Amino acid sequence: MRWVFRPAGRRRQSLAGRLFVMQIIVVTSVVAGGAVLAYLYAAASTKDTARRQVSAVAAGVADAPTVAAAVEGPDPSRVLQPYAEQVRRDAGVAFVTIMSPTGIRYTHPDPRMIGRPFLGHIERARAGRAFTETFTGTLGPSVRRVAPVFDREHRVVALVSTGITVRILDRRVRDQLLALVLLALLALGVGGAGTYLVNARLRRHTHGMDATQLSRMYEYHHTILHTVREGLLLLDPRARVALANGAARELLRLPEDVEGRGVAELALPESLRDSLSSDGPCVDEIHLTREHVVVVNKSAVTSGTRDLGSVVTLRDHTELQALSGELDSVRGFAESLRSQTHEAANRLHTVVSLIELGRPEEAIQFATAELELTQRLTDQVVSAIAEPVLAALLLGKAAQANERGVELVVTPDTEIDDTAIPETLGSRDLVTILGNLLDNAVDAAVEAGGHSPRVFVTARVSGAELLLRVADTGGGVGPDSVEEIFERGWSTKEGARPSGRGLGLALVAQVAHRHGGRIVVGREVGAVFTVALPLAREATA
Repeated sequence: MRWVFRPAGRRRQSLAGRLFVMQIIVVTSVVAGGAVLAYLYAAASTKDTARRQVSAVAAGVADAPTVAAAVEGPDPSRVLQPYAEQVRRDAGVAFVTIMSPTGIRYTHPDPRMIGRPFLGHIERARAGRAFTETFTGTLGPSVRRVAPVFDREHRVVALVSTGITVRILDRRVRDQLLALVLLALLALGVGGAGTYLVNARLRRHTHGMDATQLSRMYEYHHTILHTVREGLLLLDPRARVALANGAARELLRLPEDVEGRGVAELALPESLRDSLSSDGPCVDEIHLTREHVVVVNKSAVTSGTRDLGSVVTLRDHTELQALSGELDSVRGFAESLRSQTHEAANRLHTVVSLIELGRPEEAIQFATAELELTQRLTDQVVSAIAEPVLAALLLGKAAQANERGVELVVTPDTEIDDTAIPETLGSRDLVTILGNLLDNAVDAAVEAGGHSPRVFVTARVSGAELLLRVADTGGGVGPDSVEEIFERGWSTKEGARPSGRGLGLALVAQVAHRHGGRIVVGREVGAVFTVALPLAREATA
């Protein structure tokens, strides 16, 4: 076991932890920036509000008839001081000062300042124009408005100045800033709590790994999924394809946009669609597509109590199935040879016994009769079929059929030249087609019984096609079963649609389709299967 030591101070922080720190910094920066902007806006807004307020108060006082009449009286301060103070309190301003055109105060919040010169600029107001300024007077810095007071002849008879001190404005801004700070802290708390919850969830999903580990895991995950030879499908709980690697796409001929599509929408055999859509597991189920024999395994994937869907593995069983068929033929041929060896020994003993009994003519007749029957079939097959694999297959199947009491008859029109079959039509596929048809025919003939069960075989070239025809004396195929017999699981032994057996005819249909051929099902005494394979056409993709 290899141990890797990493100092505690250099321990990598998880992706969720880094995102949490970054999000806290972002939230804090946004809140702080928002608070600063809000403060600047509040300060500017407070000054602007103050300007509007003092302008309105100054205009109201200047337009009041009481003011114009009082300044022309003998004692303006006696009339105007109470009025100015009442306006100041009602309007919420710092001062309301009414003065003569020369700047001598008639009113002031501090009565001691009455009769003294006004501190500030009054030239524009004396010229009949109101203006606003920030000036430091007896009450400190203030935002003030100076407006002229006109008589009936529109002459400037007095000046009015109203203002709000900067101290009052600062107090207003501080009050608003306190509210902004509390709001910012609340926003920071809510943002931090939300960030913590999001990152806690992210930490559970990433299992505490950092960005480098996640990136490496993704690279390994992607590489492994798309380099393994087995097909792999990941299905979500609603039987939609979440992932399909290259091998699965090739085996099932899946479209490029397969991710996100339901299994029921895919162009797959019905049995395979039902198996993938079911809730239960699949263990080494064999399914046939148009080009392949596929072994399917499916198991559920869970995380705690959550259902994550299922994982499906697909293995190409086509070559193995073909080799199994060939091996079964060879094994059957070997069993036939062993049986014939046993039978030959019995016949030899019979011949020897006849000779010892002094009946040589009967011994010769017995020996030659058995030899003629066997040799006749061998000579017929060898002379008619130059393809050695097909010839060996027919001889082996004839021996197997004979052991089961079925006579295999090669029709007289059987003839295949050794140059007629192209390389694209391999001998393995021919063995798959003819071997499975013969096995089914022998089974059907045995099951039907009768006086002399037979299977008839025809193999010949007709124009640009290779015809393989197998007929039997069995019970035949009903009209309602013609379309079902080439599906996986069909067998004459157990009725129309048993489960778990009957791959032979399905394999025949698959190979015929792969080579662009066709299959015709008919009936004479029993069932008749005719497979026509084009000789000049390459295998379909």
